[in-house]
Amino acid sequence: MSEDANAGDATLGRIETEVALLMRFGEATRRATGSAEHRVLDRAAYVILRHLDSAGPQNVSALAARLNLDGSTVTRQVSALQRDGLIARTPDPADGRGTVISPTPAGLQRMAAVRAARTRLYGDMLATWSETDRDNLAELLHRLNQALDSRNRRR
Repeated sequence: MSEDANAGDATLGRIETEVALLMRFGEATRRATGSAEHRVLDRAAYVILRHLDSAGPQNVSALAARLNLDGSTVTRQVSALQRDGLIARTPDPADGRGTVISPTPAGLQRMAAVRAARTRLYGDMLATWSETDRDNLAELLHRLNQALDSRNRRR
């Protein structure tokens, strides 16, 4: 094997390790954070509300496809959100037999509280980083998420 291939394998190994640690430390940080704002929504609810806020009302099938989840999983999550008054169902204007879901004001308020708490947390953790480093991290994370999403959609 060439020296370049060995270096590439080593780099990919470092990436694998860092992503595994990122997920582990991220979850540990979420659980350990003392602020109640971090816990007013579970991760699934937060992601659903963030998506609905940015993309607008959608049916469960479209939401499941976008989040790369099984429809039954999203249906259960949406039912829990509806039970908590965080989303509302309305008739689908494109198909009167179906419904679309959208965040309620309470859902948007909780999502905004979690987002603000997370933004403060990352601001504190990255306070010593330069603006350029933070911008680079944001861009690289975005690209990684796009690559993960693209790979999952091809399956």
